[in-house]
Amino acid sequence: MAIIKPFKAIRSAKDKVALVASRSYQEYSRRELNSVLDFNPFSFLHIINPGYKYAKNVTGQERFKLVHNRYLEFLEDDVLLKDSEDALYIYQMKKGRGTFTGIFCGTSVQEYRDGKIKKHENTLQRREKLFASYLETVQFNAEPVLMTYADNTTIAAVLKDEMGSDPEYLFTTKDKITHRLWVISDTKAINTIQKEFSKIDSLYIADGHHRSASSNLLAENAEKKNPKHTGKEPYNYFMSYLLPESEIRIYEFNRMVKDLNGLSKEEFLIRLDEYYRIENQGSIDYKPSNKHHFSMYLEGEFYSLYLRKKVYKFTDALSKLDTQILFKTILEPILGIHDLRKDKRIQYGSGKHNIIKMKDEIDKGKFAVGFGLVPITISEIKAIADAGLVMPPKSTYIEPKLRSGLAIYDL
Repeated sequence: MAIIKPFKAIRSAKDKVALVASRSYQEYSRRELNSVLDFNPFSFLHIINPGYKYAKNVTGQERFKLVHNRYLEFLEDDVLLKDSEDALYIYQMKKGRGTFTGIFCGTSVQEYRDGKIKKHENTLQRREKLFASYLETVQFNAEPVLMTYADNTTIAAVLKDEMGSDPEYLFTTKDKITHRLWVISDTKAINTIQKEFSKIDSLYIADGHHRSASSNLLAENAEKKNPKHTGKEPYNYFMSYLLPESEIRIYEFNRMVKDLNGLSKEEFLIRLDEYYRIENQGSIDYKPSNKHHFSMYLEGEFYSLYLRKKVYKFTDALSKLDTQILFKTILEPILGIHDLRKDKRIQYGSGKHNIIKMKDEIDKGKFAVGFGLVPITISEIKAIADAGLVMPPKSTYIEPKLRSGLAIYDL
């Protein structure tokens, strides 16, 4: 079963929400970040960049404490307000014909421990501890874990009915995304949604593996310090955004490598021939179209690489994954890249137009060779998670990318 919990969200005052909500901190260039901080006093970025107020770069516990202080200031000034009753929150993002409609809710740390909330990526213990310490100090969670669930007609019907009323929030951001949020406080509607989720075997983490792992660590630490622990405390849950599988959008990360590991172009192509049927596609941009089919850009020309399936053996869900195939047949044995996270010879690019960016970077001499892949599917993600396996890093670029500060979970 999947447990979901309504909660009393900390939310922006209605007249300021367009000013408060921000993209994830990492998505801003330094110039853009400074511009927002200079001219928008209501931006949530002021909370997570507290040193800006003092023109000082702060780190560690000093930063965490100042984040908490800025958060309190936003509450004291009524920029942020706490809801009076538990609720679930429908949040919809729409751009052009693309729409994402999901639910902000609390999800169970115990279900994460029990493997009912499933992951497909490894996490770094150092980052888990750091973010758990951050959460313990700031006492709020503003960035939900993005999870997906099997499409459910009953849940969809309840959400559609709730969205028949005017949204609590309606605003459009400069990236042309229209944002809407509805508050579900009706007990009957909440119970129906909870009942339907209780019939769902598993939730799958799409984005936010470190956030969920850190929330689990926070709960473990809090439980040890609380002699009156009941299991109902806020730290036993973490904020998530649940989206049906059909609405998740998955894009690929291309790979670019700085050198050919001492091989000439001809030697490199001969080594590739062991696992691939190679066809020269010329200088026109070329993208792969099927699984186990890659594009390669090398010295001004594109190549198609078709895996020789009689040579490469499929043994499990991971071995069938294109990012793993590329690693095991080219990156590791030929190009000498053994650690995909730490090796500085490899870089990754994502986005719909990344094949063009990859070509430009190689033409400028910054890289020697680049590889294009087709996107991984939600079925592949679930197969990896169900088998308890882990994808290579940078296997998926997943949308939607959620705004910070729209709904905040008070710890």
